[in-house]
Amino acid sequence: MKVFHCDHCGQVVFFENTQCVACGHRLAWLPELGIVASLDDAGDGTWTSPAAATQGAHYRRCANDVEHGICNAAVAADDPQPLCRSCRLTRVIPDLSVPGNREAWQVMEAAKRRLLQTLIALRCPVLSKQEDPQRGLAFEFLADSDHPSEGAAMTGHADGVITVAIAEADDVERERRRQQLHEPYRTVLGHFRHEIGHYYWDRLVRDGPRLDGFRAAFGDERADYAQALKDHYAGGPPADWQERYISAYASAHPWEDWAETWAHYLHMADALETVTACGLALRPRRADEPALDGRRIGTAFDDLVDGWFALTYLLNNLNRGLGLGDAYPFVLSPPVIEKLRFVHDTLAESTGG
Repeated sequence: MKVFHCDHCGQVVFFENTQCVACGHRLAWLPELGIVASLDDAGDGTWTSPAAATQGAHYRRCANDVEHGICNAAVAADDPQPLCRSCRLTRVIPDLSVPGNREAWQVMEAAKRRLLQTLIALRCPVLSKQEDPQRGLAFEFLADSDHPSEGAAMTGHADGVITVAIAEADDVERERRRQQLHEPYRTVLGHFRHEIGHYYWDRLVRDGPRLDGFRAAFGDERADYAQALKDHYAGGPPADWQERYISAYASAHPWEDWAETWAHYLHMADALETVTACGLALRPRRADEPALDGRRIGTAFDDLVDGWFALTYLLNNLNRGLGLGDAYPFVLSPPVIEKLRFVHDTLAESTGG
């Protein structure tokens, strides 16, 4: 994530902020520009910003901010859509008359905005189902049904529609599920990054020239998916899964291996962008310890991996010093690194980067 500053007073502000704590100006995420800008009330229901990138444009607050206070994005004043680029991707929200559902929806939308900020930075195509009914994207945030026969809401992806169970917004419930499934890591943002991976497999790999390369790296996705998941949940991952996969779940099927690897690449992209924006540096006393210069992390894949190893070395040691578990509980084996390289190269090829 980039580092942002208030355009009025220079105070550091963060991606989720709605107001500058120093000067009080309203803040808004401007997705088309990929920035958080401070705003001035133009007095006619619109806002302007002194940020140079806005070039004097006028904006409206997203309708979900005005009506529900759950969004911090703005929309161009001449845009006929009342919702921001992120909120217009959501087509199903939970029943807001049910206690707790509004707060859960807010958590979902915040994670989705952070996801989109990374996708925009990587120049991934992001179109809604309204803009492209066949290949567009939509999100549905679902609550468990009161009818036992209908079962619990499921998180998943099908034909560009990503469903996320709002129970994942509850920290206690999410931790219960994490332990039940023996996962080292489970977050709302992680769910978004995983499920969007399935969507981009359809967009960038399925019908393109990289399909053979995908099968060589991840396996043949034509293997029966339902049976593969059934076998995985019945018997668990292979004993040597850490030698070939980023997670135990990635071993279930090539589609899940791709989605887990894609999500991991987005973790890396966001964190390393923060490293670069902050100018983080590690200058070890010994030549055999990880070094890092955030000002020099390039876009080449090997540079990203070198920076990632140094960063996670620091994060894990800091966490251990605080008596916490590893912030980064993963192992990047050589086959996993090559799968991450495949994701990197797929993105570079699809975006001309």
